[in-house]
Amino acid sequence: MSLSFAAIDFETATGYMESACSVGIVTVTDGVITDEYYSLIQPPENEYWRSNILVHGITPDMTESLPGFHAIYPEVKKRLQGKTVVAHNESFDRNVLQRTMRMYQLDYDELLLPERWECTLRIYRSLGYKPANLSACCERQGIELKHHEALSDARGCAKLYLNFLEYYRPVNTLW
Repeated sequence: MSLSFAAIDFETATGYMESACSVGIVTVTDGVITDEYYSLIQPPENEYWRSNILVHGITPDMTESLPGFHAIYPEVKKRLQGKTVVAHNESFDRNVLQRTMRMYQLDYDELLLPERWECTLRIYRSLGYKPANLSACCERQGIELKHHEALSDARGCAKLYLNFLEYYRPVNTLW
C-alpha cells in the first residue's frame, strides 16, 4: 500500500465548474507531507457570485491583477501528473480541473490520472460518519481546518486519507 499521493481542493468564483479562483495541493510522500502549493486564480472575466464569496471570502479585487489558470498549470501539472489524487467530494474537484483545463485548451489526459480519484467523502461515509462533510470529518479526527481555504482543505483531506490508510483500511484488500 502506497502512502504517496496528492490531495487537492478548489474554490470556485461562481456556480460554473470552470470558475476556479483558488487551488490548494498537498503532496504526501511515504506518509509525510512533503510539499504544499496554494494559488489564487483569476476566474474567467474575474466574475464572482456573492454566494460564493460568502463561502470562501475571495473577492474580485483579490484576483483582478492575477493570471488565469493557464499560468499556474505547470505548477499543478508537476504536483499531479501520474499520481494518486485524493479530494473530499472528488467529483467536484475533478470536474473543476477538467472543465477549467478544457476552457484553456489544456490536455487533461497528459496528467495520466485515473477516471475517478480517491474520495475521502465517500470513504468516511462508508465508515458511518454522519455528517461526512470535510469540516465534520476533520473535527471528529482532531484535524485543524480553516474550511473553504483551499490549502487548508487540501491539507485536511490529505490527513483524513492518511488516517484512513493507517487506521481503517484492512491489510491486503482493495478499496
